[in-house]
Amino acid sequence: MKILTASAAALAALFGLSAAPARAEVGELVVAQQYGVAFLPLMVMEKQALTESIAKDKGLALKVNWLKLAGPSSMNDGLLSDTIHFAAQGAPSLITLWDRTRGKIGVKAMSAMTTYPLYFVSRNPELKSLKDLSEKDKIAIPSVKISTQAIMLQIAATQLFGQKEYARFDPLTISLSHPDGLLAIMNNTAGVNAHFTTSPFYEQEMKLPGARLITTNYDIMGGPTTALVLTATTKFRESNPKAYRSFFEALSRAIDIVNADKRAAAQLYIDMANDRKTPLDELVETISHKDYRYTLRPDKVFQTAQFMASIGSIKQAPKSVEDMFFPEGADLKGD
Repeated sequence: MKILTASAAALAALFGLSAAPARAEVGELVVAQQYGVAFLPLMVMEKQALTESIAKDKGLALKVNWLKLAGPSSMNDGLLSDTIHFAAQGAPSLITLWDRTRGKIGVKAMSAMTTYPLYFVSRNPELKSLKDLSEKDKIAIPSVKISTQAIMLQIAATQLFGQKEYARFDPLTISLSHPDGLLAIMNNTAGVNAHFTTSPFYEQEMKLPGARLITTNYDIMGGPTTALVLTATTKFRESNPKAYRSFFEALSRAIDIVNADKRAAAQLYIDMANDRKTPLDELVETISHKDYRYTLRPDKVFQTAQFMASIGSIKQAPKSVEDMFFPEGADLKGD
């Protein structure tokens, strides 16, 4: 197995893949993810070769290649070009791709993976709430306009100033991976004094002088909100039923493993991420919190889609959350 950091444009060259229709039962999978403990189930899958083991039991020899990407833009490109088979990304990316590919390659979610708070951290002493944001502030988020953080800021702007002002905070955002966002807010790089981030970067940032938590996505959405889903194309799912099913079963098993022993899972994250800044006990406390859930069940994905339709980010709103999930995910009865 390989962990690579690359752009979607380079994926075909890296793995010898093409944009041609996938042949039945691929011999290799490419799985894309970002950075942070939210992706822990995928790290368990990698470490324990769960997908490969389950596929072997189904009579399929499978190799999994693991990619680390900074944000959803490259993932979206990879899914559309058939150079990425599964992408762990935010609900807004799922919603956007579902809308764009209906009746074509058909991007949907296999399931949710992680429901957790996203933390808006600021080092601007004048900032008391998002309402106080001004041109003095520069906010690091994974991708401008399309990441979960970007959509959360648009929802917040709508709540504060009305729907016509939904894009009010967009000019203040800058695209940075979470590790780069941590460095930027630490050093005030490019004027970055805020970061809409996740664990364990949030806990590290809160130790910086003057750092304060301003709000979370749970505050904005009114409760627990799915942060990550696993997306794939209908074309891939239909052409590779054994590979697809093996990955789904492996994800379910990995989530059970994480939830059964949070300390062992946290240690696995520290080892695989080579994280020397986050104490083990602190990480265990983070992922054991009641607001942090590794679960296949989606929360508030439909609500997010309705908002995106209301501002014209997508052309057609789904009729229900089940529209955006494959049957195995739709059966989880999320919202």
